[in-house]
Amino acid sequence: MHELSDRKIIHVDMDAFYASVEQHDNPDLKGKPIAVGGSSDRGVVAAASYEARKYGVRSAMPSVTAKRLCPDLIFVKSRFDRYREVSAQIREIFYDYTDLVEPLSLDEAYLDVTENKYNFPSATIIAYEIRRRIYEVTGITASAGISVNKFIAKIASDYNKPNGQKTIVPEEIIPFLEQLDIRKFHGIGKVTAEKMYQFGIFTGFDLKQKSQEFLADNFGKSGTHYYKIVRGMHKSPVKADRIRKSLGAERTFDENISSEIFMKERLIQIAEEIEKRIAKSDVAGKTVTLKIKFRDFKTQTRSKTLPYFIRDKEAILNTAIELMEQESFRESVRLLGITLSNLNTAKGEEEEDFVEVQLGFAF
Repeated sequence: MHELSDRKIIHVDMDAFYASVEQHDNPDLKGKPIAVGGSSDRGVVAAASYEARKYGVRSAMPSVTAKRLCPDLIFVKSRFDRYREVSAQIREIFYDYTDLVEPLSLDEAYLDVTENKYNFPSATIIAYEIRRRIYEVTGITASAGISVNKFIAKIASDYNKPNGQKTIVPEEIIPFLEQLDIRKFHGIGKVTAEKMYQFGIFTGFDLKQKSQEFLADNFGKSGTHYYKIVRGMHKSPVKADRIRKSLGAERTFDENISSEIFMKERLIQIAEEIEKRIAKSDVAGKTVTLKIKFRDFKTQTRSKTLPYFIRDKEAILNTAIELMEQESFRESVRLLGITLSNLNTAKGEEEEDFVEVQLGFAF
């Protein structure tokens, strides 16, 4: 197994992200087959709930086809501002554990937790904690894959979907890949799979029997890639290219609240959480933003920029309370959040490189 990296990589993939956000925000849609996208004759499905997927409805499918497959399908207009908002909340959780985060889209990312901010020895536990916190904060579920490189972690994240995770430790990698259906290999699409079938390649084991020359001759540069990945060889690091621009926390309440006393109590808890995150990230900020989501789901933000950097709970809380008291609330509140931005992170600062360690520790 000397060819394998000794990193600990997690691939987190949200479950039917757009559709799950819609079902969370509108409880009447829970448990029902929904499609995010246009319902017109020329519409296309952007995302489908798991209830819709049972009927064969998939993303990028014409809406007419989707409706034919599932007559009870409910179409919901996309709200990308909302999806970006939830995605930002999720990424904040990622950065609590490591700065080595490589977002692939709004709903998935790679994390290198070989060394992490909690010094947890187990990537499996970190993945579980991240998934738990995502559900706590957003109300939607995520799946995760854990292994020694990005390729295997991505395959693993799809293995126990939805709302599951799978760890593939070094000694399990080759047996796992050998039994895997060739269509499950990330990067091998329908056309490539059909071509492989013609050569008698149906599983990872079949693929492994082909020489590098054979694969390169028949699949070009991708052939060399296939030769390596079926042997667990994938050295691409998690590429972190983001400097933290803000840090925040929020809470959705079980019951809407209208009392300012109760709101201040919740803000205290949120400020305490932010103070913990600040201590881990070693940052300070000048701008405090208060986020308020009302009973009817309308969201309002109020911000104040101070002439100096702050990082302690009291300063953050006092500013948030000041923002809350600017204007009385006409509606009860279902969510409060505080964000600290305008941080003291240098614009040209580079992310820390990952550090490789030896095999033999817990996954």
